[in-house]
Amino acid sequence: MNIAVAMSGGVDSSVAAALLVKEGHTVIGLTAKILLCSEMDGSQPRFDVCCSPENLHDAKKVANSLGIHHYTVNVEDEFYCKVIEPFCNEYCSGRTPSPCINCNTSIKFPKLLHQAKELGCDTLATGHYASVCKNSRYYIKRGKDADKDQSYFLFNLNQEILAHVLLPLGLYTKEAIRAIAHDMGLHIAGKPESQEVCFVPDNDYPRYIEQRTGKRLPAGDIVTTDGKVIGRHKGIHRYTIGQRRGLGIAWQHPLYVVAIDAVNNRIIAGSKDELVSSGLIASGINFMKATALNSTPVWIKTRSTQKPCKAIATAYSDRLTIIFDQPQSSITPGQAVVCYDNEGAILAGGWIEEKL
Repeated sequence: MNIAVAMSGGVDSSVAAALLVKEGHTVIGLTAKILLCSEMDGSQPRFDVCCSPENLHDAKKVANSLGIHHYTVNVEDEFYCKVIEPFCNEYCSGRTPSPCINCNTSIKFPKLLHQAKELGCDTLATGHYASVCKNSRYYIKRGKDADKDQSYFLFNLNQEILAHVLLPLGLYTKEAIRAIAHDMGLHIAGKPESQEVCFVPDNDYPRYIEQRTGKRLPAGDIVTTDGKVIGRHKGIHRYTIGQRRGLGIAWQHPLYVVAIDAVNNRIIAGSKDELVSSGLIASGINFMKATALNSTPVWIKTRSTQKPCKAIATAYSDRLTIIFDQPQSSITPGQAVVCYDNEGAILAGGWIEEKL
């Protein structure tokens, strides 16, 4: 097969490419180039993220050591429009976005797959810890390594994309992949994991959003769930559901952000118990293995690191209703909810709008 591998310069994608070369495939490497710093936000290049200049150099070096061609794909304009701009807008609207999911859906897979086809490859491989399977439809299945499983970030890929995607690391553990990298003599074998959002310097989201948008969001009231004003916030983009630190309020019990009222510019604070909900409503449904959900028993994740929990899912039009078997905490608008079956296959997923 002629296969293009999305190479980030990290251990996982490098080993994915190496394994495919070892299997005898004709392989090329592709690396997406995005804008990591600009005069607009005054930021400096980062070297701890998947698409930094250092990692681009590492991807080229690995490709050279494997004897394969490597190409850089410039996606700066698309990345700004489809990832950075929505990221800023969501925070300014009182929601907490998932830029990595947006990047996979709008940039990494479609843009690199398009380039792969231009270069004579019909398949795009990545180093995600998950698998692509097919019955009557293509779907993503959770990776063998529960601690590294990245299926959550892939829930929004469509059937047209999945038909041309290969995920070679789905049946491996991270430990095994590092061992393979060492055995193959790859120079990135001991390289640490990429961390946080790639385009935000120093992980200072509020500063980045203010400089990118040119807006300084106004301060407002912090209120209890019954409406009592107990303090002031410094802009709703500085807060997310479940946050405890940074409220600056002395209270008889620990306070958490339980809701963000963007319309009235308020942060609603409450006890840990007030973070709990019985279910959620989501929109923007993407079906994978399933084509419908009608009071269907599922396992769900509302965060990438969450251990799957049991629930009942019903989809109607573009509305996905999830009722948890056991109450869950910190359900956050803007994040994704992903539904799995008992075998770890993604049935469907959507974007959280509100908790029940």
